[in-house]
Amino acid sequence: MSANVLRPRVSRPVSNGLRALCVVSVVLIAGACKEPPPPRRPVPVVAVGEVVRGPVPYVVMANGQVEPNRFVAVQPQVTGQLTRVSFSEGDNVSQGQVLFEIDKRPFQAELERVQGVLARDEAQLARIRIDSARYDALAKQGYVTREQNDQIQGDLRALTATVSADRAAVERARFDLGNATVRAPISGRTGQLTFREGNIVRAGSDMALVTINEVRPVLVRFAVPETDFAELRARAGLSKPLPVRIRAVAGDTSRVINGVLAFVDNQIDQSSGAVTLKARVSNDDGALWPGQFVQVALELAIDSNVVTVPSAAVMSAGTGMFVMTLDSESKARRTPVTLGRQVGDHAIVLDGLQGGERLIVDGQQRIGDGATVQVRGAADSTRNVGAKP
Repeated sequence: MSANVLRPRVSRPVSNGLRALCVVSVVLIAGACKEPPPPRRPVPVVAVGEVVRGPVPYVVMANGQVEPNRFVAVQPQVTGQLTRVSFSEGDNVSQGQVLFEIDKRPFQAELERVQGVLARDEAQLARIRIDSARYDALAKQGYVTREQNDQIQGDLRALTATVSADRAAVERARFDLGNATVRAPISGRTGQLTFREGNIVRAGSDMALVTINEVRPVLVRFAVPETDFAELRARAGLSKPLPVRIRAVAGDTSRVINGVLAFVDNQIDQSSGAVTLKARVSNDDGALWPGQFVQVALELAIDSNVVTVPSAAVMSAGTGMFVMTLDSESKARRTPVTLGRQVGDHAIVLDGLQGGERLIVDGQQRIGDGATVQVRGAADSTRNVGAKP
């Protein structure tokens, strides 16, 4: 047989490990040729509330200061030495309570002197009245001259005037003696003492013995701008006892103290353009103190059926104000609104909302009109508002 005769090729079997290696290589090469998918954008998380419709009070806010309902600077009515002070500084005193004693001896002596003068002149008046009656009868019978009768009648009138003056002097002396005891003209709390026992006090002096402030009740004085005053006149007039809520600016600022509007000034201050008002507070527990600064909320009226939204939910654009709501398809929608006055941390909506709408109150700055959002605090935290089930 010839040597050029072809021999059949014998195929060698391929191992399973080599075949698997080839398959993996093909898959990796194919996968390397595809682009990676884009990263998914996180869904914005927002807080949602409901637009409220209901009654809203019209409240005027102002800064105020507490002042006593009444105060009296106790002045001496007579001059003399102060012999007794019957209270301590800062005491609460009652009307009519004895506060000071001034040496009574000079006034007692003066009273006794003028009483003696009055007694003497009254005795002379009684005698001259008898003489006047006798002279008048004798004059009619012609036993005394007319001139003599006229003289005795003139003496009677002069002595009658003298007795009247003596009685006035007695009343004045009795008045001075009574004023040697100084009593509290009103109930209240005393301040600092100006004079001590042993000092000489003088009637008509500019320096008061002590000042008494009536602190139950007290007044809270505050001023409102002319625009708010016009609203006050339009809504409530000037004589209605409107409710006033008061908070301290220091200490317990959370406590609300109730009062009633008691005074409206009769003119507008030209320098400030404001009107002074005063509220009366019973202050039974002494929470307010004269001179204290407070915050005042004057309630003029209550507007019924008003739509309000949190002020933080309102955003502004070149065309006006708007809020973000969730429509019937649970999509975020931009809703233009027209706002009225502020009520605390809420704003009154005059147009754009009817009440009952779902309002995005937090996170609305990060979303646009028609955006899909996730409601914070939802039962299913994985479910997106606006995503189809």
